[in-house]
Amino acid sequence: MLILLPPSEGKSAARTGGPLQLEELHFPELNHARRDVLDALRTVSGAEDAHAVLGVGASLVEDVQRNLLLDVAPAAPAHDVYSGVLYDALGYAGMTSVQKRRAREQCVVMSGLWGAIAFGDRIPAYRLSMSVDLPGTGRLAGFWRKHLAAPLARHAGTGLVVDCRSSTYAAAWAPPVHQSAAVNVFQLRNGKRTVVSHFAKHTRGELARHLLTRRGSAPATPEALLRATRERWAADLRPATARRPAQLDILLD
Repeated sequence: MLILLPPSEGKSAARTGGPLQLEELHFPELNHARRDVLDALRTVSGAEDAHAVLGVGASLVEDVQRNLLLDVAPAAPAHDVYSGVLYDALGYAGMTSVQKRRAREQCVVMSGLWGAIAFGDRIPAYRLSMSVDLPGTGRLAGFWRKHLAAPLARHAGTGLVVDCRSSTYAAAWAPPVHQSAAVNVFQLRNGKRTVVSHFAKHTRGELARHLLTRRGSAPATPEALLRATRERWAADLRPATARRPAQLDILLD
């Protein structure tokens, strides 16, 4: 089983530790593309229109300035750097050692800067969304789409891909439809389904934790994923089509 996660907008910057070692990241075939994005991000972040290009407000000036120091800033494991609603709900710090190892093996984080990284890869805090049109590389979802297909397909193998990404990051790689399931979260109000982004992030994080910490075999099919999900939530499954993977719908009261 492979769990695809989005990054968090906010990052917890490491205070100590050695800097990024690009060659230590998973998916080393992405390193040439990673260097291209790093160089382009460094150039943009030092320009007068950096905030406009990166799509961030003036209050995030420190985040943008960090982009100028990514080669020397302290790095930490991705599970410590990424923070926010989804990662709080996933609760890596509270897992057992066996569960943590499982998370490092089975979770992959999509990133506008790194393309894709493993949960334990050491990275510095940065600011860059997959939606950015970065001078020098173009819109990042399209840029990474050209590079991610082969390494992620090899990494997934024939196992189930549980897709907990937002649409922005899902645009960078489409897993094989026959072996993947996208996770959607709806709230039921008067019998009708409504999308709630905050609860969606939280519930996707809780689902990832449930899959990593529950007893028994990891689900190998969308149908098995539905059964595992129903251990905690009301849910249903929309079957895959020729062009779209199965859709796991979690229903919150």
